[in-house]
Amino acid sequence: MNYYRHHLFFCTNERPEGAERPSCGRCDSARLRAYAKSRLKELGLAGPGGARANTAGCLDRCEEGPCLVVYPEAVWYTYIDESDLDEIIESHLVEGRPVERLMLPSEPPDKD
Repeated sequence: MNYYRHHLFFCTNERPEGAERPSCGRCDSARLRAYAKSRLKELGLAGPGGARANTAGCLDRCEEGPCLVVYPEAVWYTYIDESDLDEIIESHLVEGRPVERLMLPSEPPDKD
């Protein structure tokens, strides 16, 4: 058994204003991670044997973000607001069904 049943890593990287690439931090990802963490606690899902929502540095997918990845399944998501996170928590973490409409591709694009 894993220490956590699910581990959610939220990219909260914030690049400076005018940077060439976007960043998840500019999409309110830190506040939304805090919301997810609070929601997990409210639902009794947080802690050992349950789920943990962590801040991560750049996950190198900011162009598709904001993004988070759920382990151990390694499912990548994008999200916009609290309702998207509620759906991920309810469907993926509680019911075991990943939310296809929010999933990012799991494989990197071909670099031809």
